Amino acid sequence: MPAQSQAVLTPHALYISGQLPALPSGELPSGSMSYKTSLCIANLKAILAAAGSDISRVVKTTVFLTDMKNFAEVNGEYEKHFGVNGAPKPARSCVAVHQLPKGVEVEIECVALPGGGGAGHSKEEIERRVAG
Repeated sequence: MPAQSQAVLTPHALYISGQLPALPSGELPSGSMSYKTSLCIANLKAILAAAGSDISRVVKTTVFLTDMKNFAEVNGEYEKHFGVNGAPKPARSCVAVHQLPKGVEVEIECVALPGGGGAGHSKEEIERRVAG
């Protein structure tokens, strides 16, 4: 049993735990920081969709990096997904940390407004869809 929820949905916000650059199988592939960032964002998008929201409704992100030298590459990929198609850019923090779980180099968490991508779902439904 994980020590945290993948997401917590309240009437006013959807809080999504930090997402690692993992494939749906759980594998942590090697590759560029752009690729790893895209995997983090793909995982956020999957949870947003499971909760009935979408990336255009993200209002805050926090990006964790183990080395700030990767900021430009991470930022380049990030900008392809957030604040596009007329959506506002979310507020963002980027924090350098000593290390991240499973030895990854990037992790991204977010807060989004509920709705916008379909009907909202219960905590159990979100966890079932994310695990599924």
